[in-house]
Amino acid sequence: MIDWFKSLFAKKPEPPGFGGAGATEGWVDIELMRAVSSAEDETLERFLGPLNATCGQFGISTPQRLAAFLAQVAHESGGFRYVREIASGAAYEGRLDLGNTEPGDGERFAGRGLIQLTGRSNYRQASFARFNDERLLTAPQLLERPDLAAWVAGWYWHTRSLNALADVGDFETITRRINGGLNGQADRVRRWKAAKAELRVT
Repeated sequence: MIDWFKSLFAKKPEPPGFGGAGATEGWVDIELMRAVSSAEDETLERFLGPLNATCGQFGISTPQRLAAFLAQVAHESGGFRYVREIASGAAYEGRLDLGNTEPGDGERFAGRGLIQLTGRSNYRQASFARFNDERLLTAPQLLERPDLAAWVAGWYWHTRSLNALADVGDFETITRRINGGLNGQADRVRRWKAAKAELRVT
């Protein structure tokens, strides 16, 4: 895996642009996913194609970006095991900063996707970005599909300009933009170091 990956980036390909058709090469493979997760291969394989398409679409196409992205989404999803927050979401009820203005919004818009997108406002923005309508407000469970779970993680990553932070190795600020704080930072860093070792990122 490493020799193939190094040869790919030795050619310095143009990173796919936002809105592109997705990766044409498998930048993410099972070995790289195993580096950041102990889940069974069956679980990892479910997200392999969607993650490659996502990385292609959102320009997550250098070893530094891949290591940071995979570490963060692996932490958020419990190693690709969960596409819905384990907690009910009731704690988000009435959170105006998340756009939760209607009764039941806390649970309705609990964390989903590989990055645990949360709140009515974020769901609406993601819905328009993907579908050009509000369907995720009426069917938020769509973000539990593997393709959309991966896509929304890439969309969130892109809209928060996290590639630029990955380029300079500012992993702490990446965590803050995803989490709002540094919850689980030790685990995130552990996964990041494992991904960097697999990709031979110094």
